[in-house]
Amino acid sequence: MKRGFFYSMLLMMSFSLMSSTCSSSDDDGSPDDNSAVIAQINSTVQTGTWRITSFIDSGNDETSNFSGYNFTFNSNGSLVADNGSTTISGTWSITDDDNSDDDSSSSSDIDFNIGFSSPNDFAELSEDWHITSRTGTRIELIHVSGGNGGTDTLTFEMN
Repeated sequence: MKRGFFYSMLLMMSFSLMSSTCSSSDDDGSPDDNSAVIAQINSTVQTGTWRITSFIDSGNDETSNFSGYNFTFNSNGSLVADNGSTTISGTWSITDDDNSDDDSSSSSDIDFNIGFSSPNDFAELSEDWHITSRTGTRIELIHVSGGNGGTDTLTFEMN
């Protein structure tokens, strides 16, 4: 009888221990907090200069519009594109956005925000891009237009 009581207590303690170690805030499904990922991406893009290796605007390849330009993402949020003779200034930021209008996911995503007011080729980059893929030397972005539903893709690679 003592043995049965001992095993019952051991079983109850095991269940109790398992339930206390599995809280909802520890699950992968916890509220999205992308601050660590955002900090990592910020650090990555502020290292060195970058070039556009692909820009597809609603099915049209417009990569050549940015040929020869090096992009510098400064810590103060300024973005500089320079080809040696022309310098174009803009802004950039990375934000946590729970609007998944540019992908099929219902979870929050990270937006790579780019802003150029001119010239027109650069103004086309002014969007809240969703990061689809990233490494230490490459960032792939996508934007689905709210107006015509066209899909734009943009890829930066480190020089």
